Amino acid sequence: MRHIKHVLIAFAFILGTSGFVQAQDSKVAHIETQKLVEAMPTYQAAIGELEKLQRSYDAQINEMGTELQNTMKRYANEADQQTEETNIARQREVQETQQKIMEYRQNALNDLKQKEQDLLKPILEKARVAIQKVARAKGFQYVLDSTTGAAGVIMADGYDLLNDVKADLGI
Repeated sequence: MRHIKHVLIAFAFILGTSGFVQAQDSKVAHIETQKLVEAMPTYQAAIGELEKLQRSYDAQINEMGTELQNTMKRYANEADQQTEETNIARQREVQETQQKIMEYRQNALNDLKQKEQDLLKPILEKARVAIQKVARAKGFQYVLDSTTGAAGVIMADGYDLLNDVKADLGI
């Protein structure tokens, strides 16, 4: 019985070490995809377009806010000369205008988020395809994302594909 136990332990050890040897044969590389994407000219152009759109929305929201402030000041100055019904109607008008500004701001944020997704999706896909192409050409079986905060990478001392992929993309 003891002999069988030793044979099973030895067998398990052999299986475990053969799996370890196979894992060492796997070629693993890493790349900071965020750095790669940020180095792509199309990314810089997309960010410029998003910033321009955001400035446009900000200007419109500021203009609406300034107009509301001016209206509120005017209503406050005229409040003593108006009837209570008129002042209540003006309060309602101010609240409705504030609500419209809030809705416009929310719609602008949603629009910016959607535009960002639309602009960045093809850039991220181009980067992914280039990483796969270079990794396969160099014989790597796995490529880990070593971007700070990326899940799954504890240490990245292996081969860094960033310069190779940049060269493939011409950047």
